[in-house]
Amino acid sequence: MNKNISLLLARIFFPGLLIYNHGLTKFLELWPLNDIPISDRDLFGLGALVSVLLFVLGEFLAPIFVLIGYKTRIFSLFPIITMFFALVLVHLDMSFGTWEKALMFLVGFLMIFLMGPGKYSIDRN
Repeated sequence: MNKNISLLLARIFFPGLLIYNHGLTKFLELWPLNDIPISDRDLFGLGALVSVLLFVLGEFLAPIFVLIGYKTRIFSLFPIITMFFALVLVHLDMSFGTWEKALMFLVGFLMIFLMGPGKYSIDRN
């Protein structure tokens, strides 16, 4: 039972923080009436819009499914990949304080991926 409660807390904590601190901002960048420029978000050479869409998938949409425990292992891969690229392409040459959050999210979602959603989820594994 403690394992299931721990997994529930991890599924609430990591996706909740990622959505609130990073994903929501990127999601709102897609909103046509905002003042947030997306032109500086082209990290993959695919264009700014495609890059923002990938960020929204990895930092907003997939974490919502992880939070509720639906297809948790599949959807936890998206934040893992996003945080890996955030570390490698953006934060790695900076000080530890700038990339520790990306590393924390990477490890948190990796833990959820490896252990599964737990009993208190839609998947109930």
